[in-house]
Amino acid sequence: MQPIIRVADLWKYYGDDEQGEPALRGTNLEVAAGDIIALFGKSGSGKTTLLNIIAGLDRPTRGRIEIEGQDLEALGEQGRTELRRTRLGFVFQFFNLLPTLTAFENVFLSLELAGLPDPAAAWAALTSVGLAGKEGRYPHELSGGEQQRVAIARALVKRPSIILADEPTGNLDTHTGTHILDLLVDQCRLAQTTLIMVSHAMITCRYAQRILQMEDGIIMEDRPCEAPGP
Repeated sequence: MQPIIRVADLWKYYGDDEQGEPALRGTNLEVAAGDIIALFGKSGSGKTTLLNIIAGLDRPTRGRIEIEGQDLEALGEQGRTELRRTRLGFVFQFFNLLPTLTAFENVFLSLELAGLPDPAAAWAALTSVGLAGKEGRYPHELSGGEQQRVAIARALVKRPSIILADEPTGNLDTHTGTHILDLLVDQCRLAQTTLIMVSHAMITCRYAQRILQMEDGIIMEDRPCEAPGP
């Protein structure tokens, strides 16, 4: 079966030429549909760069990346934008909610951009993450955990094939972060959505089918998850 994500000999230099240390150095990766992956590594190891290139937000210096069999470079900028709007969902450390929009409006905007303006779907998505009754609140009226729940609803509502989560618990306390991981992973499993989580939090390991370890721009390790002890 064709992988949903395929990364082949991916290199990334920042700047106009290939001078200095590259952020990615010949990275290779294949991800099967429905995989739940935790991507670990020190700051500067290339994790976020890899995630941004998978998302089409950044372009590699050389190498190839395919999403659902489509070569991102061949899609062009408009094609990559359309892919992000319709097939990819995003969850960020600092939530990235629009402060002037309510919880409902933040989620509904994701549907509008995907060409699926269905208010009932937005309501249902917020209910599924435990925010029934808080649809009309603005981000500043919600706790950090509640804001991340809105972000998860926003990512899932358009039924993407892939969700990319960059430090989804990094701005939350341990207790709240655990609940957010429970929710995010359960919702992805229910929808059979592929999930890649970049994280420093070792608890993320407990939720993953695979662990990737990045070091100096290379994926050094790929093994079944061994959850840390209590």
